[in-house]
Amino acid sequence: MKLPRRQFLHLAAGTAALPVLLRAATAQAYPSRPVRLIVGFPAGGPTDITARVMAQWLSERLGQQVVVDNRAGAGSNIAAEGVVNAPPDGYTLLLVGATNAINATLYEKLNFNFIRDIAPVCGIIRVPLIMEVHPSVPVKTVAEFIAYAKAHPGKINMGSGGIGTTLHVSGELFKMMTGADMLHVPYRGAGPMLTDLLGGQVQVAFDPMPSSIGYVKAGQLRPLAVTTATRSEALPDLPSVGDAVAGYEASTWYGVGAPKNTPAEVIDRLNKEINAGLADPKLKTRLTELGGMMLTGSSADFGTFISDETQKWAKVVKFSGAKAD
Repeated sequence: MKLPRRQFLHLAAGTAALPVLLRAATAQAYPSRPVRLIVGFPAGGPTDITARVMAQWLSERLGQQVVVDNRAGAGSNIAAEGVVNAPPDGYTLLLVGATNAINATLYEKLNFNFIRDIAPVCGIIRVPLIMEVHPSVPVKTVAEFIAYAKAHPGKINMGSGGIGTTLHVSGELFKMMTGADMLHVPYRGAGPMLTDLLGGQVQVAFDPMPSSIGYVKAGQLRPLAVTTATRSEALPDLPSVGDAVAGYEASTWYGVGAPKNTPAEVIDRLNKEINAGLADPKLKTRLTELGGMMLTGSSADFGTFISDETQKWAKVVKFSGAKAD
């Protein structure tokens, strides 16, 4: 049967509009059941705490429970791979962090490409590290430390929470940019490293602010600088490493990702709600207490940030020669 031209054009227009209507319906209907937020580290650490704070906020805003699912192992790669292989429907999300950007180079063989296979949703926070020394080290500034390290090659032990951790690569970036000679001493976690730093077995560390700030305020560790490009509200009198080493910047950071091909409308909805949380005074205070600086922006902004971080740490990992255990 041949349709009149006017009727044909009307049907064609309706067909063309159908995808738009379906996308709008998808965004309105999402979520219709609980959402899982996968975390690649055990419960109780800063990654897990950040995830639970955001999960509670999203649960209230989305009208469905957002459940934190801890899948520790392989330096968070088990969690990442699980999300990569999950249905791209917005019901399985990943708590993304600096570790994912580092692992892209640290591990020679991964079953996924993080930038290709994870869709960026939104940043949450970035957390400064503190460059700190044992009080027996006779320096009070970054410049003094560089001079001291060069005058005592091989005599300074730099502790970290393990090979390829943010603590490790932040120190390696410092070595790469300054020529300071420090011996890397990896530990199985930041806790044991801090114990030896307090005891003087290692002399310097780059440690996330939440775990070190108490020792700094008590005078048990001497802070030299924060590692972010700007000063931290938590320690406003402490300069940035970048003040002495132009261009230096390092931080641990967290955000949310989803499997690639997740509908754009779902990602936009999640991005909107996360950014609303980062602007909420009560939630912002909770995240600031973790040492966090808000990492707001669009999903595209977060994607650019992840790409930049991955490229930066790739150079540092190659410089250090680090390989995953």
